[in-house]
Amino acid sequence: MNRSVFKSKIHRATVTHADVDYEGSVTIDQALMEAADIVPWERVHLWNVTRGTRLETYAIAGPRGSGLLCVNGAAAHLNRPGDLVIVATFAEMGPRELARHAPRVVRVDRHNRIVGDRPELPGPRRPRTTARRRRSAAGASAQA
Repeated sequence: MNRSVFKSKIHRATVTHADVDYEGSVTIDQALMEAADIVPWERVHLWNVTRGTRLETYAIAGPRGSGLLCVNGAAAHLNRPGDLVIVATFAEMGPRELARHAPRVVRVDRHNRIVGDRPELPGPRRPRTTARRRRSAAGASAQA
């Protein structure tokens, strides 16, 4: 039996453009596509962290090293420049392939430059002590 499993993602990328007048798709920096094992015309899921929307479209390669992530067509109504998104792919795999499979996770900074590719970890996102330190620091700076 084949299963549909998570193949790869570009995690928390920043939408750089949204072009409602284009025919459709999402244009992604070619270097990011290669790092995440996404090929041109492949179906991708676009999950908007900022707005909570989800959609499916296909990927088009943009200029290498540009940091471009342009949401095109009707999907541009659900995504705006500056939004954080996750671009994810899935693949059908049989038992043998699945036994060797490790999803590829590409992490980027706010300019869509690659900053890491460590495997995805189960939640919660941060240890509670880190979150407490951040709240304490925020409170201290607010009082200053």
